[in-house]
Amino acid sequence: MATVSTAPDLRPHPVTGRLFPSPVPPGTGWPEDPADAGTPVATTVPAVVDLARAAADVGELDARVSVCRACPRLVAWRESVATTGRRASFADQPYWGRPGPGVGDPAPQVLVVGLAPAANGTNRTGRMFTGDRSGDWIYAALYRAGYASQPDSWAAGDGLKLAGARIVAAVRCAPPANKPTPEERRTCGHWLDRDLELAAPGLRSMLALGAIGWDAALASARRLGWTVPRPKPRFGHGAQTELVAADGHPIRLLGSYHVSQQNTFTGRLTEAMLDAVIARL
Repeated sequence: MATVSTAPDLRPHPVTGRLFPSPVPPGTGWPEDPADAGTPVATTVPAVVDLARAAADVGELDARVSVCRACPRLVAWRESVATTGRRASFADQPYWGRPGPGVGDPAPQVLVVGLAPAANGTNRTGRMFTGDRSGDWIYAALYRAGYASQPDSWAAGDGLKLAGARIVAAVRCAPPANKPTPEERRTCGHWLDRDLELAAPGLRSMLALGAIGWDAALASARRLGWTVPRPKPRFGHGAQTELVAADGHPIRLLGSYHVSQQNTFTGRLTEAMLDAVIARL
């Protein structure tokens, strides 16, 4: 009678060659992993609220984000992709399979707010916008503007650094069909609130990628007691509005069409259009 192997499915990281299971347990050596085995895990909405508010700095916030399990549908999806839904071209790699922490300068002048991780992008690499076509666009644009150390980003540990900019997302887990539910967006909004609070003292501007990023940034600013224009500013490519942080200093919010393949392949968003918005940050 044949025996069923219980050995873990270990595959080499594309940069370090170190073997990892999918999803990747925190604190096991994945490049840029902000968490460890002792990082507290949010499994409910109240826990997200409490852990986000109590995060003393960006490092602690990113660690707590990266192990969050508060949205059962998103947890199930991200882990199913990581174990049985790998894209064929990445079948030889381990998948992060956890929420995507923020990446970049811990005291940014510019905060980029995207939609959500891609199932075979951030959900594979563990770094926001890394490993997919959207990342190819945003990191190349940030490089051209002087915020990124290199024009491409293909894996955590590839040497990419951001100076003066930080990237986060409205939703930190890869959602089915790239469509988080309103409840999932509200839950993840508590992590974004703390991101804005921690960034606020030196923050000059925010770039919202897509209408969901725009709405998330405005909603978070309102929850924090910032001054937000009324009626609600409308999203559009190149849209701009001014928010006033709790300490009274102005922060510009600019909008760009999302760097999705649907927009970039069709020409709805061009490199020149993206560069023009980033130049105003």
